Amino acid sequence: VPLAAQAFPLALPVDAELRTVQEDGQGSFDFPLAAWQNGAFSGQPVDGLVSKSVWRLPAPMGTTLETFAGLRQQLIEQGYDVTYECRTQGCGGFDFRFAVDLIGAPDMLIDLGDFRALTAQNGTDWVFLFVSATPAAHFVQVVTVGETADAQQSAIVTQTSITSALTGGSLAQQLGQSGRAILADLSFETGASELQDIPFESLTQLAQYLTENPERKVALVGHTDSSGSLEANIALSKRRATAVMDRLIADYGVDPAQIAAEGMGYLAPVASNLTQTGRDTNRRVEVIITSTE
Repeated sequence: VPLAAQAFPLALPVDAELRTVQEDGQGSFDFPLAAWQNGAFSGQPVDGLVSKSVWRLPAPMGTTLETFAGLRQQLIEQGYDVTYECRTQGCGGFDFRFAVDLIGAPDMLIDLGDFRALTAQNGTDWVFLFVSATPAAHFVQVVTVGETADAQQSAIVTQTSITSALTGGSLAQQLGQSGRAILADLSFETGASELQDIPFESLTQLAQYLTENPERKVALVGHTDSSGSLEANIALSKRRATAVMDRLIADYGVDPAQIAAEGMGYLAPVASNLTQTGRDTNRRVEVIITSTE
């Protein structure tokens, strides 16, 4: 997806959906530097090449803080200085949201009771990041302004492949780094939820991880390809996750209090459902850390 203004500063998950892009060309954006208070909004007007984009992250893991913190860290690693950040009422709530020149619904859905924002600067390049959520997805808005003509270049968003990110390193390493992992050696045929009666290395590793970390709880989340109705696939994906949970408890001795099973159907693909390889990849079970207490 080409984005003009400046090189797009963030890597987003491969299943992130670009909802809209607005290229304003030479213009100005008022970057927040403080909360809305006493009927006023404190900001830094920056002139340059303005670009706004909105992304939807389906079936997100965890809270808006987790999405926001990961993107914030990316900016810092690229040399940006965070000059201001806030959350909901700390920003000024309703007034702050409408004081900032943001893209609105239907492309950007905002929960006025749960949003986070930051302003960051790297030389003449400025970024405003705004994250909010609905029950089904997180929404990310990015505003970039580059002050020089050299910044007007096409840039391709570097999307991070969830599959490659989650299947690298041991399961414990993946859970420690990202809080989730794909149980990649499990296999399900279309429409089926049965597991073969054989040992699986991913289950051995997960059982060891839970035994060594008794304070942690996880959710097994089943996923399907796009064959069939959503309702049927959600039910099937939960049966798959439940089959894995039952195996972990019965054969690997995992404490039932540490584990739960859920199903997402085909709502969170990691590959295209237009190919057989993609459909095979989408039929999977992921493990997600839900509590460390």
